[in-house]
Amino acid sequence: MPRLSEFYGIVITMYFFDHHPPHFHARYAEHDAVVAIADGSVIDGMLPGAALRLVTEWAALHRSDLERDWELVVAGELPDPIDPLP
Repeated sequence: MPRLSEFYGIVITMYFFDHHPPHFHARYAEHDAVVAIADGSVIDGMLPGAALRLVTEWAALHRSDLERDWELVVAGELPDPIDPLP
């Protein structure tokens, strides 16, 4: 499970050969969420409000990077790291 980014205690990952729709995984403390790349909606799981707002902001800033990394990981290739929130 490649780590794409980490910021404010939130870890963003993607799984190799994962299923559609394109998404990433966000972990914060004991909380996990699966987040759609297309619109930042939570597909599964949950994050506390502040963490979810940070993840949503980060995803909007890096949507094209996430789309590119999705193509890499579903092909079994290593994704490129993505800058964290400042």
